[in-house]
Amino acid sequence: MGREGMQGGESGRHRRGIEWPTVALAVLIYGGFALLTFHHAALPAWVFAPACAWLVAWHGSMQHEILHGHPTRSRVINRAIAIVPISLWLPYETYRQSHLRHHDDDRLTDPLDDPESRYLTPADWRALSRPARLLLRLQKTLAGRLVIGPAWAVSHFFADEAVKLWRGDRAAIRAWTEHAVGVAAVSFWLVAVCGIDPAFYALAIVYPAISLLLIRSFAEHKAADGVAERTAIVENAWFLGPLFLFNNLHAAHHERPTMPWYEIPAWYHENRARLLQENGDHVYDGYGEVARRFLFRDHDSVVHPAGVRADLVTSPR
Repeated sequence: MGREGMQGGESGRHRRGIEWPTVALAVLIYGGFALLTFHHAALPAWVFAPACAWLVAWHGSMQHEILHGHPTRSRVINRAIAIVPISLWLPYETYRQSHLRHHDDDRLTDPLDDPESRYLTPADWRALSRPARLLLRLQKTLAGRLVIGPAWAVSHFFADEAVKLWRGDRAAIRAWTEHAVGVAAVSFWLVAVCGIDPAFYALAIVYPAISLLLIRSFAEHKAADGVAERTAIVENAWFLGPLFLFNNLHAAHHERPTMPWYEIPAWYHENRARLLQENGDHVYDGYGEVARRFLFRDHDSVVHPAGVRADLVTSPR
């Protein structure tokens, strides 16, 4: 497990009273979202849609920040800031619980134990149809991840959650009940107050927002024997770095998951040499390099390299 391990959540190290930069970020995101959506008719679609998609993606980065115990010591206040579902599809509580399990670094990329693993076990792979295998292979390229990834991620997430609800999973029921209330409120604002076509919002705003976030996750982890070598670093991300709240410096986040986003760049600069030594120089010079290398070429394999243990599983993901 990482140095702060599972304390990457709201039970982590002692926090300061209020982290005002994160509070200001929340005001900017929600205020910008309200203004953009309310005045959308006055803007060309080619301006409104990208700007709103950026805010929805930024909101996803903010939710990630908040689930790690920011910006206050109060979990109730933090949840109140993060829980508004402007992306519509992902319940905050489900995301929070899943992501904190992801921070068990000893299990990173393991398709059985890491809920954010992009790998399959050999048994999972054999159980898939040929079209499904093709779609997964395409998503190992950056282009495939951006085009196919959102539809694949959302549909499979819904399918998994439907199984939990059907089985009476109480945690899932609570999360989705809470989420449904939020979705109803956001939908009322978008449709009844602002007059936005819900299909347009889903396809022109939410879908691209998910694609933006998938740029970050595309190359941030890769299976390796050394724990530290499984987490990448993307430097010089002057444009997308702020959108991701500097989570592009991902090795720094996994070592210090409770460190506020605005402190990451300076801390990374001070510890860069050690981090690169520990992760085997698993570093990219910006997302331009990621695109040049992997836009149409595979970043890694679909099946996890250490498939012997993983082959114990029998049901497809």
